Amino acid sequence: MSAGTGVSHSERNKNRDASVKFLQIWVLPNKVNVTPRYDQITLHQENLKNRLHQIISPNPEDEGIWIHQEAWFYLGAFDAGKIISYPLQNIKNGVYIFVLEGACEVNGERLSKRDGLGVWETSTINFEMSTQTKILVMEIPLTN
Repeated sequence: MSAGTGVSHSERNKNRDASVKFLQIWVLPNKVNVTPRYDQITLHQENLKNRLHQIISPNPEDEGIWIHQEAWFYLGAFDAGKIISYPLQNIKNGVYIFVLEGACEVNGERLSKRDGLGVWETSTINFEMSTQTKILVMEIPLTN
């Protein structure tokens, strides 16, 4: 959702008998007074298998949804033992990694389910999956 010129927003769990776990992530835009916009994508599990699948970018022609910010978000579901590298789109950016499920090592730091790690002043981030692991990688500007 791009609030643009402003929006009222609330969240609720429609299931009174079941708990919900979700992340609500706010990214400050690089433009103000833009037309409000809402978009949505369907994630197919096969697109996430052993790779980082782009879900957000600043480019309307890219995979996923575009936003008004030099930010890229990726989601991936990896097998145990899988090793990957993530090259930053912009080396002035920082990256926040959030482990949704499983465990991995990121640049030598061990992370488990629901752990997060911020990384900056690098051009590449290395991951080694300890178990079946699902991660969210968020590359964002360090300053606005």
